[in-house]
Amino acid sequence: MTILVLGGGKSPERDVSLRSAAAISMAARQAGFETLEADPAEGLSTLDNLSDTIVFPILHGAGGEDGQLQEELEKRHLPFLGSGSQASANCFDKWKTRQVLTRAGINMPKAVLVSKETYGGQPLRKKPHVLKVNRGGSSIGTMIIREAGKEPVKNIEKLFALDNEAVLEELIEGAEITIPILDNKALPVIEIRPPEGLEFDYDNKYNGKTAEICPPESIDEQLQQKARKIAENVHRLMGCRHLSRVDFMIDKHNNVYALEINTIPGLTDQSLYPRAAAVAGLDMPGLVKRFAELVIRDYNL
Repeated sequence: MTILVLGGGKSPERDVSLRSAAAISMAARQAGFETLEADPAEGLSTLDNLSDTIVFPILHGAGGEDGQLQEELEKRHLPFLGSGSQASANCFDKWKTRQVLTRAGINMPKAVLVSKETYGGQPLRKKPHVLKVNRGGSSIGTMIIREAGKEPVKNIEKLFALDNEAVLEELIEGAEITIPILDNKALPVIEIRPPEGLEFDYDNKYNGKTAEICPPESIDEQLQQKARKIAENVHRLMGCRHLSRVDFMIDKHNNVYALEINTIPGLTDQSLYPRAAAVAGLDMPGLVKRFAELVIRDYNL
C-alpha cells in the first residue's frame, strides 16, 4: 500500500502545511509505507491513474481544508484520510459550525457574524472580544482585543482582506485547552499557556515559546473528562471522520466553551495533535499507521 501525501497548497497556511506534510511523509516511511509527495499548488495530475494508493491530504486553510480538495478526491473515487467534502466545508465555516453546535446545545461564547462595515456598530465590540475570519485557521486572521475601541485599523483591514466575513465573539477568560480526536475518540487534553503577557497567536503557536501541557496540571480529571465527551460530540455532530481537533475555553466557574473544530489540524513536530497522540502511546510512525488503518477500514481496501 502506497501513501500519497499532499502538502502545500496556495492558502496563507502553506508553510505550516508543508511542515506537516514533511513530518507525515517521514513518519510514513519509518512505518514501512512506500510514500509519494505532491503539492496541489502545482496541479492535480499526481492523482491520475493511482492504484493501490491512499491519499493523505495534509493541507490547512482554503483549498485544502475547506472541502474543495476532498470533493476532487471523491469525484475520482480515491480513498483518503479525513472528513468528506461536506463536513470539511461546514467545519471550515465557523458560523455554520456554530449554528450546528448551538442547535445541539453545545455551549459556545456569544457571537455575531460581521463584515468590515458592520463590525464597528456591534454591542459585543464594546467589551473585550475576539475577532476571527469566518473561514481560516492556524490563528491566521485572529485578533484578541482586550481594550474595546483600541483595535489598530490597519490590522482590522488586514483581517477582512483574508475574508469578507468575521466572527465577533465575546472573550472568555480562563484556561485554553484543545482536544484531538482519533477515530471518534478523544485523545488526552492539552492545556495551552502562551508566554507571560502574550496571546496564543500565529507566532506563539509555532515558535516553541507556548507551554503545551498534556495532560493539564491545573484542570481536574472530572472536568477533563467532561471536555473530552463534548469534543467527541462536536466531532460527531459535524460529521467528521478519522481525525479532528476541538478547541475550548474553560472559565473561572469551570464552564466549558467550545470555540471551533479543525478537520486537518497541524501535524508538524511542534503541533498539538502529535503531542497528545504521543501521550496516548502513539509516536508519529504509529500515528500514521493508525491513519492508514482507518482509511483501509472505511474504504474496505
